[in-house]
Amino acid sequence: MKVLSYIFWILIVLIQYPLWFDRGGWINVYDLHQKYEYQNEINQQLEKENDALLAEVNDLKDGTDAIEERARDELGMIKKGEIFFEVIKTKKQE
Repeated sequence: MKVLSYIFWILIVLIQYPLWFDRGGWINVYDLHQKYEYQNEINQQLEKENDALLAEVNDLKDGTDAIEERARDELGMIKKGEIFFEVIKTKKQE
C-alpha cells in the first residue's frame, strides 16, 4: 500500500509541474502579465506625446499664432515697429 501511495504522490507532482513551471504555467503567465502592464504604461505615455505633437502640427498648419510664437522664442525674431529688450542677469542678481 505504501508503494501505491508513493506512486500517486509522484504522479501528482508530475501533473503539477507543467501547471507551475512550463511555458503556459502560472509563473510564466504572471511574468507576461507584468511585462504587458509595463508595456501598456509606455504605450500610454507615447500616445500622449504623439497627441501633443499632432496638436502642435495642426496648430502650425492652421494658425499663424504658433508660427509667430516659435519665431519669437527660438529664433529671436521681432515684428516691425517693436523694440526688443534683453535682460542680462549678472552674478549679483542671481
